[in-house]
Amino acid sequence: MGGFDEMFDWVVVGSGAGSMSSALVMRKAGKSVIVLEKEPFLGGTTAKSGGVMWIPNNRFMREQGEADSAEAAITYLDALMATESAEAPGSSAEKRRAYVNEAPKMIDFLVDQGVALERGPDFWPDYYDELPGGCKTSRTVVAEPFNKKELGPWAKTLRKGFAEFPVRLGEAMKLNYIRRDPALKKAQLRIVWRTIRTRLMGQHYVTAGAALQGRMLKAALAAGVDFRIESPVSELIVENGKVTGILTQKDGKPWRVGGRLGVLVNAGGFAQNQAMRDRYMPGTRSAWSQTPEGDTGEMHMEMERIGGVLAQMDQMVGYQTTPAPGWEKIYVTPPAQGLTGKPHAILVDQSGVRYMNEGGSYELYCETMLKRNASVPAVPSWAILDRQYVEMYKVADKWIDKKVPAGWIEQNYLHRADSIEALARSIKVDPVALKATIDRWNGFVAAGRDEDFHRGERAYDSWLGDPYHGPNPALGTVEKGPFYAVPVVPGDVSTYGGAVTDAHSRVVKADGSPIEGLYATGVSTASPMGNAYPGAGASIGPSMTFGYIAAKHAAGLGNQL
Repeated sequence: MGGFDEMFDWVVVGSGAGSMSSALVMRKAGKSVIVLEKEPFLGGTTAKSGGVMWIPNNRFMREQGEADSAEAAITYLDALMATESAEAPGSSAEKRRAYVNEAPKMIDFLVDQGVALERGPDFWPDYYDELPGGCKTSRTVVAEPFNKKELGPWAKTLRKGFAEFPVRLGEAMKLNYIRRDPALKKAQLRIVWRTIRTRLMGQHYVTAGAALQGRMLKAALAAGVDFRIESPVSELIVENGKVTGILTQKDGKPWRVGGRLGVLVNAGGFAQNQAMRDRYMPGTRSAWSQTPEGDTGEMHMEMERIGGVLAQMDQMVGYQTTPAPGWEKIYVTPPAQGLTGKPHAILVDQSGVRYMNEGGSYELYCETMLKRNASVPAVPSWAILDRQYVEMYKVADKWIDKKVPAGWIEQNYLHRADSIEALARSIKVDPVALKATIDRWNGFVAAGRDEDFHRGERAYDSWLGDPYHGPNPALGTVEKGPFYAVPVVPGDVSTYGGAVTDAHSRVVKADGSPIEGLYATGVSTASPMGNAYPGAGASIGPSMTFGYIAAKHAAGLGNQL
């Protein structure tokens, strides 16, 4: 191994959550680590996200006296895989078992390194909780809110999150129902005063993904990890069939960095590369993605160039969104995850027909929309709401019952009419078809059961609905004018395909043999969850776990941690 400008034991490409967990393992083993990030900010898509990890049988569940087990989680994942018809080379029984067994250990390790974690909201069911082994409470783990001033001069390098104030994720979620529960107004005031107080004290708290990555960054810096920003990696260096390092830039010049134990690729997906989207998932748009601008897939191509196999490239972590005027100027595209899952709302295609359970997994929601669009125009689809809805819930994070935001009607984003037929004409949908769809839905609500798509029968549907609404939190009539319609498109929080890896996180060739010295995790890989999304945090959890697994394997630690 020669000709390198610098040498480290472990070279990590990208600064997402899996990079941090792997770096901490290597430093615990006494190995040198460098993390190379091409953007000016550290944290990757994780920092912009909710920062949720799906961790079955985790310590926080056990501490709260809740029974879970590896076998229950395996049963659930296997049952979910059985519902999928498409091949998923990134998933195998061995990898799923490795995940379920190692994920709780990864959490224990991070807590031991001083990373303050806690259970997510107690009620955040698995997305297919009706399957054997599914959890109807919560397998989620999140970070405690974090004062990013604790990072000192590194604070300015932490990528901005969507909730830059001292609030727990569960608290923030409850505020969606502020018009349903007067007590939540007091809760909101407490959060406001808490924010003011901490700012006056010179603190700057963040929550969700920014809190997770802030805490991970603090632990990694304290452990002696070397971080480099604005350091894009353009090449994996291969010598005698082994990946021995990478080519990056330093001070504007080529810079070769060697890795004695290997290279870990955790460089995100390709959500911001429209050419790759057109090739692998036509009909989707990078403009609808929640990912950072650097999510452009170069390392996917580089791993393929040296013999890696790309798979599941047509998959994304779909996250339905509604493109309200001005959305491109804000940090996060207005999500529509709960928009049509709440009472008094449905989703229809451009023929005016309802075609899915609006309360299901966001990944499945967008996948279903794209499949529907192949036969009936459904991108965008239309969220149909009534007066009951807008008096209780926001649309694109705005209250619209008393005052419609400027430009919403003028730019044909929001359509409003006194009758369903008039609303249909406004959105260029057959009035007869839309009226029949609404009448059929209202009949289901009256009967207490969605006969077409079974919305409201999962615990997760109830979670997306309204806990203050009964008898079914997900079902409510659309019958009181004025009526409203807004477009919904298949956005995403990441792509979900990439290099195929084995149970040790090694990138493998077409014959299944590993490429020596090359590991990968996160959405740079074909998801170990296959083509489905089992629950909240099913991309961050595996990223962190397989980063942890990769480092243990490369360092020869076995079960020593």
